[in-house]
Order: sequence, then C-alpha cells, then structure tokens
Amino acid sequence: MDGGTIGLVAFAAVIGLLAIRVPIAFALAGVAAMGSFVLFAFRTGDFTPLRALRPTVSMIFSNSFDLIHSYDLSMIPLFVALGHIAYRADITTKIYYAARVWLARVPGGVAMASVMGCGGFSAITGSSIACASTMGRICSPEMLRMGYDKRLATASVAAGGTLGSLIPPSVLFIIYGIFTETSISSLFLAGILPGLLSLLGFLLVIGIWVWRDPDAAPTPDETTTLRDRARAAWAAWPAVLLFVIIVGGIYGGIFTATEAAAVCVVAAVLIGFAQRRLTLRSLLEAGRETAIQTASIFLIAAAAKIFVAFIALTGVAPEIVGAVTAAQPSPVLLMLAIALIYLLLGMFLDPIGIMVLTLPLMIPLVESYGFDLIWFGVVVIKLLEIGLITPPVGLNVFVIANVVGRDVPLDRIFAGILRFLTVDVLVLLAIMAFPVISLLIPYSM
Repeated sequence: MDGGTIGLVAFAAVIGLLAIRVPIAFALAGVAAMGSFVLFAFRTGDFTPLRALRPTVSMIFSNSFDLIHSYDLSMIPLFVALGHIAYRADITTKIYYAARVWLARVPGGVAMASVMGCGGFSAITGSSIACASTMGRICSPEMLRMGYDKRLATASVAAGGTLGSLIPPSVLFIIYGIFTETSISSLFLAGILPGLLSLLGFLLVIGIWVWRDPDAAPTPDETTTLRDRARAAWAAWPAVLLFVIIVGGIYGGIFTATEAAAVCVVAAVLIGFAQRRLTLRSLLEAGRETAIQTASIFLIAAAAKIFVAFIALTGVAPEIVGAVTAAQPSPVLLMLAIALIYLLLGMFLDPIGIMVLTLPLMIPLVESYGFDLIWFGVVVIKLLEIGLITPPVGLNVFVIANVVGRDVPLDRIFAGILRFLTVDVLVLLAIMAFPVISLLIPYSM
C-alpha cells in the first residue's frame, strides 16, 4: 500500500477520533501505531504482519523515550509549577488589584484592569485556560455585581485570558520549539510585542465600547488617594520581578529559558514564604496539580512525537509540499490558506491538538517558501489564541461560562467576544504583514 495514502487516511482518522471526543494522546498514538504497523507490514509488497511488529514497537518506544529525555521539555513542569505557586502565594493577582486601583475612576476601568491582570498572570503562568479560569473567578463576578454589561464582564476576561498563549512564558511556544527545533528563548522574546499589541487592542475595544454605551460600565462611586495607588503598585513587585527575571534574563543572555524557569520557581517560593502567603500545605498542593497537568502535557507530546515520526515514514509531507509548489501559489495566498485552516480547526479542537496535528505538514511547507520559523511560530500561536474564543468550541468562553454559571448565558458571552475577535484578526494581519513586529526583539539579542 502506498505510504502517502496511508498518511492521508491516518490524518482523516485522527480528525474523526477527535471529533467524537477521543483524548488527543490516545488518538495520535493509536493511529500512529496502527499506521506504522500497516506500513511496515506492506514494506515487501505482501502483507507480512510478523515482520512489522518489531519495527513498530521500536519506533514507538524510541521516539517517546527521546522526547521525554529532552532537556527543553523540562521547562514545562517548571513553568507550570511557577504558575501554581505564584497563584497560591497571591503573586499573580496583585497586578489586577494594582490596575483596579489606578483605573478606578476610568470608564470601563475594571474591565481594563481585568485585561491587564490577565496579561500579568500570563507573564508568569503561560497557560491561557488557567489564566481565564483564575481571573474569571475574581473579575467577572465583581463586574456583574457593579452592574457591568454581562457581555463586557465576561468577554473581556475570556479574551484577556488568551494572552497566555503569546506573552512569555507560553507552553504552546515550548511545544512548538521542541517539534520544530527552533530556539524557545527566541520564541519567548518574539511573542512580547505581538502580546502587548493584542493587550492594547483589547483595551481599545473596551474604551470604544464604553464610550459608545456608557451604561455598559458604570463608574464606581469610590475614591482612591495617591497613597492607595502607590501601595497597590508596590504590592505588585513580586510579579514584576518574576517577569523581569524571565524576559530580562533571557534577553540579556544570563539565563536559558529553562534556567529562568528554575530561578523563578525558587524566587516565587521564597517570596511566598517571606510574605507568609504560602504554606507547606499549599506548596504540596501546587506540586500535586503541577504533576497532574505536566503528565497530561507529556502524554500528548509523546503521542505527537510518535505521530510525527509515522508521518515522516509515510512521505506524505514531501508529496504535499511538491503538490503545493507545483500549483505555485503566492506567499500571501499560502499564508491566508494556512490561516484559514487553523481558524477552522480552532472552532472545534484544542490548541495543543491543532498544533501537533498540523505541524508535520506545515513546517516543511513554510520552509520550502523560505519563511522564518520564529515568525511563523508567532503566527501559529496567534491563530491558536483566536481559536480559544471562536465559536462553537471556544475553550476560554466555556471556562468563563462555568465560572459565572446561569447568570450569563453562553450566547451572551459569544456576542461580546465578537468585538474582541475583530481586534484579534487585525493584530494577526499586522503580524503577518510586518514580520518585524515578531522578530525585532529576538534578532536584537
């Protein structure tokens, strides 16, 4: 049987399994194992299953072993642990409270503070869903209590939560860097300007929304003194310190991304105990949640590595590259087609699933056009970020809907999300049209 045909059938099988909600790790590993077995069995022309068993088992175990023993992969549990520890030490929410005090009298100030809090949370944790879940419990109920428009109170946090995908550190950037063999430190730095651009765009959406409809965000009847603002700003210094260690350390060449993660974990623990906001029990609980989340990510990554190796055996990637090259689409048309594929998949699949499913085909294709893989990584992560709030399966939207319960119907949250999606698309087009937005900081190192 032709390898290219087996590869295409495997892709269709994975998409079908994911559509019926089979866990992505089992879908990828299962299809890769069966596809490799069939491929090896037909190697001599006739179907000889006994000859296929040993090479299939060897391919599965060797690829999963190599991935798990990757040095770069060690930063995933470190950054995951950093997020859980910083949350329990009350470090991640201080940026929101500081912005809340400074923007108290600004129309829509609480919504803006929520977005800024999401940005600060993302600069430490690297997880969009964790950001939306945590900030949603804090911000959305407060805005609803103050009389904010239900769409604004929920959509602003759902959209702000997506910043965890772009603002470093980002788990998605780590996985992309491992599978494309690009510098994860450079990817982190490349996400800074696009992440800040997205954050400013969200703030602009809130400002225009409240300007056109003042009733959407009642201004609270409270006064804050300069002393209150100074005290709130000072309380956020641990979060600022951790962000400076990560970005400044990587940019200055002091740390690798893994070393920066380890230093920040130690710093967060010391700060938490010094401020008496972290206990031994909460530290152990953070370790337990880190182990569970890391095991899930590692399982998906190992299955993806097996699937990538299987796709390489089929030779389907060179065939697709050859077919696209023969069609001679312009670089602009190619990128628009890739963006459309990711946006469509983002409506139904989770970000990690989309990435590991598409990278085996996309990377050879963009390399054949001479595109910069760091810039392309930022484009991919931005597309995945958009998918987190795109109906019908916007994961961040469902997270916020679970937080607010019956107070805000799901369709109302999606109605508010449309305004933020418009800005997301504009930022995406800017990143695609002007690669310097992504490459300025990493290439200035």
